[in-house]
Amino acid sequence: MKLNTQILKTDLLSGMVVFLVALPLCLGIAVASGAPPFAGIITGVIGGILVGVLSSSNVSVSGPAAGLIAIVLAAVTNLGYETFLLAVVLAGVLQLLLGIAKAGGISSYFPSGVIEGMLTAIGIIIIKKELPHAIGYDKEHEGDFYSYELMDTADKGFFSEIIHSFNYAHTGIIIVTVVSLAILIAFNKVPFLKKIKAIPGALIVVIAGIVINEIFKATNPAFAITGDHLVKLPTASSFGEFFGQFRFPNFAGFANPAVWITAVTIAAVASIETLLCLEAGDKMDPQKRFSSANTELRAQGIGNIFAGLIGGIPMTSVIVRTSANVNAGAKSKLSAIAHGVFLLIAVVAIPSVLNKIPMACLAAILIMIGFKLASPKVFKHMWQSGKFQFIPFIITAIAVVAIDLLKGVGIGLVVSIFFILRGNMKLAYFFKKEKYHEGETVHMDLAQEVSFLNKAAIKQTLAHLPKNSKLIIDAANTVYIDYDVLELIRDFVNYGSKDKNITVILKNFKPAYKMEDAIHVHSEQD
Repeated sequence: MKLNTQILKTDLLSGMVVFLVALPLCLGIAVASGAPPFAGIITGVIGGILVGVLSSSNVSVSGPAAGLIAIVLAAVTNLGYETFLLAVVLAGVLQLLLGIAKAGGISSYFPSGVIEGMLTAIGIIIIKKELPHAIGYDKEHEGDFYSYELMDTADKGFFSEIIHSFNYAHTGIIIVTVVSLAILIAFNKVPFLKKIKAIPGALIVVIAGIVINEIFKATNPAFAITGDHLVKLPTASSFGEFFGQFRFPNFAGFANPAVWITAVTIAAVASIETLLCLEAGDKMDPQKRFSSANTELRAQGIGNIFAGLIGGIPMTSVIVRTSANVNAGAKSKLSAIAHGVFLLIAVVAIPSVLNKIPMACLAAILIMIGFKLASPKVFKHMWQSGKFQFIPFIITAIAVVAIDLLKGVGIGLVVSIFFILRGNMKLAYFFKKEKYHEGETVHMDLAQEVSFLNKAAIKQTLAHLPKNSKLIIDAANTVYIDYDVLELIRDFVNYGSKDKNITVILKNFKPAYKMEDAIHVHSEQD
């Protein structure tokens, strides 16, 4: 990992921004999962430092995954926390083996429209989930701040919680949110501020939020932000108390089938989410660098092994942190590593200072990230890319928002595969019978690769050729023709063309195809 001074400075500042986003995520996801808050910090630190070092991705950031909340909560409830930690260790071992077996190659088959749809949906969900917190409504999901990963959307209706949250609006929180958004927009729009790379807008937002709240406390207590509306970082009064927060797996549960079922479930879901996020991260990377999916699986496996051994919850590569990392200008994986170091320093040295940060500041940061992911520019770009890209994109986005991440992506993949199959059934030349008449010459230019998927379209074209016509089949641009297609063409030349008195000319077919077997053909070579 080669770094110069400018990259070092940029990545440290990016790491600070990701740290500010990751801190409440780590705490909120841990609590929502039925785990101690400190378990989320453990996973965040390991995901940042250890996985950051081992990963080949330059922008991806790992940590506790909101998509695993339901799985973790059920496992902790049924197995007990120490036995659950054993399942996390085993899940890590399984991921490591998947990486060694090079199973990560599946990520190369995720269509870009589906990835874009997933990112857009995540952006919409972030905005939807953070708006109530941005105006002061934290009662219904107490302790579950930032659990935006597709929870309760279907049960409550998309806008109902946002509308209901205005019943609990907090003037002080709204002021902090508005100021925070204004600062972030200014840092994105004002030319002078855009040039200031040494100080990220998110850091100014946090400082401003703390200062405003301290002013409220001194001048107008009714506006003061307290309790659940502030960051809640675990504090320890001594080293003994700090190290007492670590938990260790119960290896006696090794023979328990439920432990293995949990491990396999975590490994499967975490691996799929990681591969999806890795592909999305590469897509967002301004330098368009490629990451090794197999290396990432191995890194995630080792990370989960260590997390399980010292009391952490499972991790994946996480879209929101990765998005924050890219938007903050990260140039290398040092940013992800730095965010893990900042988490470690924060929990050890300055928990009382961080506990003064209003959640509204962090909600504003995430709302801006969500808007960038679901920007109108994205919809416009996908629309201009054509219906074969736009339809899978929009269906994926709707399905992810309405159902959940994995099911939504699965629906998007099915739709995308349908369009891929439909596209493969068409040739560069598409025959329309009404445009041709008897005695005319029909040209069929074969595509670069003609697979068995093209057979149906070719067969249909041949069947609808007009009588007494001339057919020229040109393979000049073709690299590969499937055997079944060659056989179809031979059969048509030898038998089908005679019924309609069609003259067939084959052009530029490679000698290896042995088309001389077609005995009634006129062959031409350019």
